[in-house]
Order: sequence, then structure tokens, then C-alpha cells
Amino acid sequence: MPIYEYVCSDCNLKFELLRPLSQAGEAASCPHCQQSAERVLSTFACFSTDESGLTSPVGGSPCASCGATNCDTCSI
Repeated sequence: MPIYEYVCSDCNLKFELLRPLSQAGEAASCPHCQQSAERVLSTFACFSTDESGLTSPVGGSPCASCGATNCDTCSI
């Protein structure tokens, strides 16, 4: 079962719920004030480490410091 994030429009609490896919589109009850909370888009970060031990974002620019397509561009 996936974990979904919700935000309560009443008390602004952000919380997570482990729910089946069949309940993905349903509103959830806020654990703090019991009001209806809507699901929000979750974000995550994914990094890889190369053989030298340097860490870089996966699927993004190989040069995390400036956004160039290679480190020869920014002289790092």
C-alpha cells in the first residue's frame, strides 16, 4: 500500500496515511481536528554516489552546484 500526504484546510496539519490504491482519491479525516483533509502531491529526492564518493541528483543535472550539463562548463 502506498503512503499518501494530506493537508487539513481547517488546522493546516500535514500528515501521511498508508492507504490502498482504491482509496487514493478519497478525502481523509485530520487526526488533530477530525475535519476533512485533501491529498497533496508528495515530493522526494533521489541521489546516487559515483565511484569517487561524490553524490549527485538522479535524473537531473550532473552538476548540482550550477545546473550545467557537465562540470567542464562551470570549471569545478
